[in-house]
Amino acid sequence: MSTLPPEKAHRAAAAMRNEISKVVIGQEEVIQHMLAAFLAGGSVLLEGVPGLGKTLLVLALARTFGGEFARVQFTPDLMPSDVTGHALLDPQTGDMRIRKGPAFTNLLLADEINRAPAKTQAALLEVMQEHQITIEGEGHPTPQPFMVLATQNPIEQEGTYPLPEAQLDRFLLKLHMGYPEEEDEARIVREVTGGKVGHGLDVSLVRQVIEPRVACALQATCASITVDARVVDYAVRIVRTSRSWSGVSVGAGPRGAIALVRLARVGALLAGRDFVTPDDVKELAMPALRHRIVVSPELEVEGVTTDDVLAQILAHVEAPRK
Repeated sequence: MSTLPPEKAHRAAAAMRNEISKVVIGQEEVIQHMLAAFLAGGSVLLEGVPGLGKTLLVLALARTFGGEFARVQFTPDLMPSDVTGHALLDPQTGDMRIRKGPAFTNLLLADEINRAPAKTQAALLEVMQEHQITIEGEGHPTPQPFMVLATQNPIEQEGTYPLPEAQLDRFLLKLHMGYPEEEDEARIVREVTGGKVGHGLDVSLVRQVIEPRVACALQATCASITVDARVVDYAVRIVRTSRSWSGVSVGAGPRGAIALVRLARVGALLAGRDFVTPDDVKELAMPALRHRIVVSPELEVEGVTTDDVLAQILAHVEAPRK
């Protein structure tokens, strides 16, 4: 796959971030991290209460590169074929015809993924991991670039099906989307209610700054950035420390270190560099690892969160010096 010159790639990524920020107000860190996951070719689990602009975020990202967008509301009666598609018998020809589901898109928003049963949740695994969907034994690739953004409501847990650790591990990042600051919230209210009827999602301000093929080239450019062996070792030491850290019942696996290195490359590109620093690893370590470790019940009772433990680990593991 073709790559872009570093300076051109940096400008394209910065332009995408700036366009999304025009309509998604007060969520700069979430925008940065979601864009990082997209450029690294991974999927995102986004946790936040309703009404914070999660759908708007994905719509805006899709518009920046002219990509297709699909949204699936996960419910207890949702079947795997409702997501992936299925084969139909054509009564006129007698042949089997493939009806593609909403997963055949560039950006798939899986809304409230924990409200669907395990069988339907698992239908996303192949799509997220392999970027293809098997129907009647035949593999069908998804459009490229491809990304799944799945959401969870952290408050309403009644009637939900928690994602197992093995499936959580398939997400490159887990992001927390919190309430905006007062000034940002006032701006949101003014813009949404200013001379408009209803509550539609307006992404008309977002310009398309690149094409889908350029988005794929951006991903390839990130993957080609050189990572020093000492930086890789730093990522591995962070992950291995999580397995023996006091109060952690389950530590991060090898996918955790892989995620850190992939994301660190993107961090370097977003910063306008063609090399990775330990700070690039550190900056994205929290969202890359928070869903890969399990804090012991004793610490949970004391109010200690996964992020608290990760902050301690990052402070403990010494970064390589120049």
